[in-house]
Amino acid sequence: MKKTTSISIASSVIVVDDSSTVVELLGNNDQNLDLIEEAFDSTILVRGNEITITAKQKSVVSEISKLIEELIKIIESGNTLTRDDVSRSIDMVKRNESPSEVSNHNVLKGRKSIHPKTEGQRKYVQAIADNTITFGIGPAGTGKSYLAVASAVAQLQAKSVQRIILTRPAVEAGEHLGFLPGDLLAKVDPYLRPLYDAIFDIVGTDSFARFQERGVIEVAPLAYMRGRTLNDSFVILDEAQNTSPEQMKMFLTRLGAGSKMVVTGDLTQVDLPSQKVSGLRVVREILKNVDNIEFCDFDKNDVIRHRVVQEIVDAYDKWDKDHPNPYEKGN
Repeated sequence: MKKTTSISIASSVIVVDDSSTVVELLGNNDQNLDLIEEAFDSTILVRGNEITITAKQKSVVSEISKLIEELIKIIESGNTLTRDDVSRSIDMVKRNESPSEVSNHNVLKGRKSIHPKTEGQRKYVQAIADNTITFGIGPAGTGKSYLAVASAVAQLQAKSVQRIILTRPAVEAGEHLGFLPGDLLAKVDPYLRPLYDAIFDIVGTDSFARFQERGVIEVAPLAYMRGRTLNDSFVILDEAQNTSPEQMKMFLTRLGAGSKMVVTGDLTQVDLPSQKVSGLRVVREILKNVDNIEFCDFDKNDVIRHRVVQEIVDAYDKWDKDHPNPYEKGN
């Protein structure tokens, strides 16, 4: 007698009140629906305002139901739903995180509405709000610098600070830059350019020019911080992996009354000479018992650039694990 194998199928129906929400949820040519079906190996049928979810396991149906409910909350809050948003939301639901809670955490409103896109970013933005000094450490593309600048502009708009100071170490601001024309500021401008890009995107070039003329926003190399006390300021040190321990101490002790600091960096991209220790590498151990300082660590799940960036980060992580000294000759 032939044995028959029964396959159980689980299903669920979600009814959406607003037809326009369904259209936004499905995406152009149902691309969002296709992403969800592929990610969960499921079938989703939409008839009018009814969404029927079918999968081989009840747990998968529950995950998809949660995802769709989260996406509906994002749409209903007025946020536009992109293909990348859906992809990130899928990953977040699989990690039992709430995409709508992250998306609805506004950092800045006005000319440009800015909000976190991952749970790690939400915690980072909250840490900046709650602490005097916040460290954001992690790979490229995780929004460390951009969200710090957005938080600074929000604090400026709320009149919590009177100015924003953006700084970076110019690693080669010595003989290697000597051949470039202009004064020191002109020579280090290429190192500061990413900070300019972030502030231009957030406040616009015209507003930035006015702010800079009035001294409300300052962009300068780290060397310009020595000897100053920075009161009522939001100060951001970017690319901090390229500071020495002495430079890190110098920067942190510039903190004045009514000020906040954010320090960002990526310990996998240290450009210092091999014999020099990164100030960012040792600062956590030094400051571990100091109040009002928080360290936020980003990982590949927080990468928000092109999805291939996340794959590049993964590939380099694997390479570093498999090769103890990967960049020595012969490896």
